[in-house]
Amino acid sequence: MKIKRVSLWKLPLISHEPYHMAEGKSCVSTDSMIARVETDTGLSGWGENCPIPHYLPAYASGVEAALDYMMPQILGANPIGAEALMAALDRFLLGHNYAKSILDMAFWDLTAKASGQALYNLLGGRRSKAMPVYHSITCVEPNEMAVIAKDAMERGVTQFQVKLGADKNWEADVARMRLVRETVETAHFVYADWNCGSSKLDAIRTARAVADIDIMLEQPCETIADCATVKRSTGLPMKLDESTKTPADVLEAYEADCLDATALKISKFGGLSAARRARDLCVTLGVKMCVEDTWGGDIVTAAALHLAASTEPKFLLNVCDLSNYVGPRLDPNSPSRHDGYIEPSDAVGLGVSPNLDILGTPQRVWEN
Repeated sequence: MKIKRVSLWKLPLISHEPYHMAEGKSCVSTDSMIARVETDTGLSGWGENCPIPHYLPAYASGVEAALDYMMPQILGANPIGAEALMAALDRFLLGHNYAKSILDMAFWDLTAKASGQALYNLLGGRRSKAMPVYHSITCVEPNEMAVIAKDAMERGVTQFQVKLGADKNWEADVARMRLVRETVETAHFVYADWNCGSSKLDAIRTARAVADIDIMLEQPCETIADCATVKRSTGLPMKLDESTKTPADVLEAYEADCLDATALKISKFGGLSAARRARDLCVTLGVKMCVEDTWGGDIVTAAALHLAASTEPKFLLNVCDLSNYVGPRLDPNSPSRHDGYIEPSDAVGLGVSPNLDILGTPQRVWEN
């Protein structure tokens, strides 16, 4: 099997509700890059990457430039096995993990289709059926956030991420955490996420003010060292996201006793191949994971669900139904949350069939 054509689309994804985070980060309309890798056998694989502005060192328009540079190594290559070709691309172009992720996802889709299996079988075998989703609550006024939490809880959600820091008001952040925690049931899980937007001082003040309630902190500061200081100063459990981009980061955070949980985001690590290796390391270390990606629609949601379904359940904290937050849906038959849970398709590959009418004309096509 050889790659004969790669097509790339840029698709604006519109959030159903404006989504606000610390330091001006937001998702209102975000460009998602969609790739289709076609082979000489007639099989094709799909990949997606959707960076959030100012979130990680990644931007949507960079995908095309990176793919253009790598294309001489891609066209005519065998995509089966994914990891072999990705290793060659890593040697050819250092870094740019977000751009490589879109290819790696498509190669895994192709590999699973060629073997006639659902992708989770190739990533470790299915370990979970329906998996819990978390609902991410945009950083707005505390009372509004409590209403959002109540609505999500009534639809079966049991895990809630409370975004903090949009107004740089630590006392308002205290109110956000307290109101959401009071709104949802006692057994439900709540964690509060600054997305690197706090100083150590403000994070410690905020966390100490809620130390009497059951809550977990997520990535208050930019560095692992600062997040570890916040954890030591407050005694509250810590989840990391932006700081864990490589297996080495995971080990550093674990050794700093700052990794009760982590966000295992596919594009952050550089694709399913790299994310699977990080997943296995987290299992070895006993770290719980939220398996997801930065943002996106049906394709990237499907990829994350396959990786999550092949993860040992006791180490799976939750997953994210990313396509639930945005439109348009490329494949309305793709998995959606139901009663707070979601599961991947049992169809071959990713199980996603994007609507070409919605995608329209590719902005770039490379072929032999």
